Amino acid sequence: MIALIVKIMKSITSFLLFLMPLLLSAQHPNIEITNYDSPNEPSIIIDPKNPQRIIAANNIWWYHTSLDGGITWNSDQYLESTELGVWGDPCIIVDTAGNFYFFHLSNPPQGEWIDRIVVQRTGDMGNTWTGGSGIGHIPGKAQDKEWAVVNPYNNEIYVTWTQFDVYGSSNPNDSSIIRFSKSTDLGETWSEAIRLSEVAGDCIDDDNTTEGAVPTVGPEGQIYVSWSGPAGIVFDRSLDGGNTWLDEDIFVANHPGGWAIDIPGISRCNGMPVTDCDRSNGPNRGTIYINYTDQRFGPNDTDVWLTKSTDGGTTWSTPVRVNDDEPGKHQFFTWMTVDQTTGKLWFVFYDRRNHSDNATDVYMAVSEDGGETFTNFKVSEEPFIPTSSRFFGDYNNISAVNDIVRPIWTRLHNGEMKIMTAIVDPTITGDNLSATAPYSETAVVPNPFNKSTAFSFKLTRKSHISLKVKDITGRTIANLIQAKTMMPGKYSKTLEAEGIFLTAGVYYFVLEADNKVTTKKVIYTP
Repeated sequence: MIALIVKIMKSITSFLLFLMPLLLSAQHPNIEITNYDSPNEPSIIIDPKNPQRIIAANNIWWYHTSLDGGITWNSDQYLESTELGVWGDPCIIVDTAGNFYFFHLSNPPQGEWIDRIVVQRTGDMGNTWTGGSGIGHIPGKAQDKEWAVVNPYNNEIYVTWTQFDVYGSSNPNDSSIIRFSKSTDLGETWSEAIRLSEVAGDCIDDDNTTEGAVPTVGPEGQIYVSWSGPAGIVFDRSLDGGNTWLDEDIFVANHPGGWAIDIPGISRCNGMPVTDCDRSNGPNRGTIYINYTDQRFGPNDTDVWLTKSTDGGTTWSTPVRVNDDEPGKHQFFTWMTVDQTTGKLWFVFYDRRNHSDNATDVYMAVSEDGGETFTNFKVSEEPFIPTSSRFFGDYNNISAVNDIVRPIWTRLHNGEMKIMTAIVDPTITGDNLSATAPYSETAVVPNPFNKSTAFSFKLTRKSHISLKVKDITGRTIANLIQAKTMMPGKYSKTLEAEGIFLTAGVYYFVLEADNKVTTKKVIYTP
């Protein structure tokens, strides 16, 4: 018994010796998962019932498992499907019983390339997988860009994807549509796939392609999904487990730049809309969110946006800019998740706000008030410079369970493509910050306002302060406190509408103190 205890203590000591340099090296320690086989398009999922269990995957057939919350990884494990093949677009999900599922495209030894969607299941953390079930097969048509979700109330699985008549075809008679299927038996069998999209796109995989469908589940088991296409970003829903859907897609937002966005150094980039719904018991339960990127302010200014619906997707809010930098830089490849325990929204995206060239950081954002305001922070430890000769895929990913947050992204370093994650500290959401903000009691009164409004706050320690007012594009329209050192105390600064030519709409007070940033939304109604 004593020998066993000594052995256990040695194991714990070894683990702590491994862990401490990571935790001391940065606020959000970066961990390399793999650099094998030029990886890209990573997917990651945390098991809500045991957050120490995480599985990640990346193109084309690699998967990686962690049993300690993402600190260490059993990497570069190879998924095989003898009959259906494995060919990219990995999507990892987990069900209520702890089974993980790996969705991907097909490459059957006998058949056509990407002729169906394939799913394989593991019940033992990747030690063994099922052989693969095919979904949506139609001879001669390509099935591409799938994403899936588990209904936590009945363990059904829903998957949506794009069907191309002929992938890459410029023939106007060929089109792309969104399809849906579901499984009620752990992914063994699937319902006959049905068409969701009312408006078809082309097959060129560009702005007019109908693509990017990411499904989610509402608090009563509703199925929600949005995608991008010729009509912009549109939305559909089912209230009966996928049996029936809306007769007409609901318009959500225009999508300037659309599916295909030009980013220097990136061979291909999209503005894929990511849909999620708050199923927590918080105040925003039932709210549906759609996160995407576009170039509404021109080809040199790509931004991350969020729109939301509080009525089941019937109406949608004016999109709000998630990245909080000044206009004119690129933010791209966004992904979002809702922490279903806390109700927080977590985002991850590439960001060039700190650079004048193609150097790229990875940023995150978090919203604790249902997408009204956002705190941005850099999560990567150092920038990288992508090159268009190296394919970065079409997406990154993120998973969050009760403030355990694990983003995942592709990085190019010294000529090697790498898949990275980070051990995110949810109490430190900023660059070089202490865990505690130096201010409290922030408020905007009156709100809405028509002549003037005041932003008040309490400074709890001597700090370097700035207070700006920005519009929804991130443009600074007023500097209420120029950067300066201020002593502890209560402060209030007034914004006068007269003289700065405000137009009716949404604005943001942005308070920065010792690099800790908070924002408060205010509405101007002249």
